[in-house]
Amino acid sequence: QVQLVESGGGLVQPGGSLRLSCVVSGDIFALYTMGWYRQAPGNERELVARISVNGRATYAESVKGRFTISRDNDKNTVYLQMSSLKPEDTAVYYCKGTHYITENTAWGQGTQVTVSS
Repeated sequence: QVQLVESGGGLVQPGGSLRLSCVVSGDIFALYTMGWYRQAPGNERELVARISVNGRATYAESVKGRFTISRDNDKNTVYLQMSSLKPEDTAVYYCKGTHYITENTAWGQGTQVTVSS
C-alpha cells in the first residue's frame, strides 16, 4: 500500500523559513495529486496547498505569496517551502496523496511546525 512520510518540521522564529518534504512509496507517485494540510490545536484540519499530477498548484488564501508547493516525480517527493512564517502557521502539517483515477487516499503521520520567538 502507499505510504507517505513527512519531514522537515521544527521550531522557527517569526519571519523565518522551513521546507517540508513528503516521500511517497508503494505506488506510482506521478499518478497522485498531492496536498499539504495543517491542523492547529482546537481547529479542524485545513488545506494549505495542493499540486496536481500535471504540476498545477493551488493555495489557501492565508498562505498565498508565502508558501510554495512543488513535486519531484523522480524522487517521489512533494515539498512545501514556507517563508515569512507567522505564529498562526503553527500546526501539525500533514501530507495527503490522492490517486487521480481511483481517488484512493493516503495520509502521512504529520510533522510539527512551531513559529515562535
